[in-house]
Amino acid sequence: MPRFLSLRPGLRLSLLLLAGLVLALPSRAEPVPLGKGKVTVDVGVPLEVFTYKPANYAGGPLVLVFHGVNRNADDYRNFALTLGERFGVLVAAPYFDLERFPNDAYQRGGVMKAGRPQPREQWTFALVPKIVAALRAAEGRPDLPYYFLGHSAGGQFLVRMIALAGPLGAERVVAANPGSHLFPTRAARYGYGFGGLPEEWTTDEAIRRYLAAPLTLYLGTGDRNPQDKNLERGEEAMRQGPYRHARGLNCFAFATNITTQLGWTLGWRLVETPDIGHDAAKMFAAPEVGQALFGAAGAPRDGSAAQ
Repeated sequence: MPRFLSLRPGLRLSLLLLAGLVLALPSRAEPVPLGKGKVTVDVGVPLEVFTYKPANYAGGPLVLVFHGVNRNADDYRNFALTLGERFGVLVAAPYFDLERFPNDAYQRGGVMKAGRPQPREQWTFALVPKIVAALRAAEGRPDLPYYFLGHSAGGQFLVRMIALAGPLGAERVVAANPGSHLFPTRAARYGYGFGGLPEEWTTDEAIRRYLAAPLTLYLGTGDRNPQDKNLERGEEAMRQGPYRHARGLNCFAFATNITTQLGWTLGWRLVETPDIGHDAAKMFAAPEVGQALFGAAGAPRDGSAAQ
């Protein structure tokens, strides 16, 4: 007879329960692999995340990259390879598929649905800290610093996220060439301003926090095509400017003027890279991306608006 079967019944039961508990405990996630990879993280829903860990990785920060309207997270991971190599960072690009995350849920964060405000816990923004937590756990680094970088639709996601949910622990949030911006005003409806949202989300203090947040508007000066097929051309978007570069300048000028007039802190940076159009790969490879993500100061403007 096996020895454990001769134990007292109570002790035998305790050992069996303990064995079951050990078997049920989840094992720690595997670290992100070197080179290109793909992992699936459980954030309440399964999300694919395309990753890159450079060969010279020595524990540098995480850069979470947010894709554009084409939902091509794998391409955005590839666009960011230069970031991984140049700065020794861990790159991760989550994939927000169109079926589960249509434009209202991605670019606008799921804040409104059929004209009704949604609970904060249902916002797409609420998934972002869970993605970070899963990657930190995989690396065994619960204190791993992180940065957010989004281009085009991903930039729109981030400016609306930082306006309503805050930076969510990120050291810096970089919105590159967004097609439209969330201006710090209640005079424009949500998507373009704070208008139409519940009053408690749009107080002066909420707008003040938005303006003080660590946001970089990272603009390619060549992103000036008013006929770009993916450029928003609705009335409210066109009020911001005729093309992306102008809209970014106008939003930064608006923020600068408000904070100057009211004596509030402006935590935003404006960083421009010359001659680059609507091209994420070139934006991520440009020399100025280091300033946008990690620089101590941006390229401040005098608050004058673009035409």
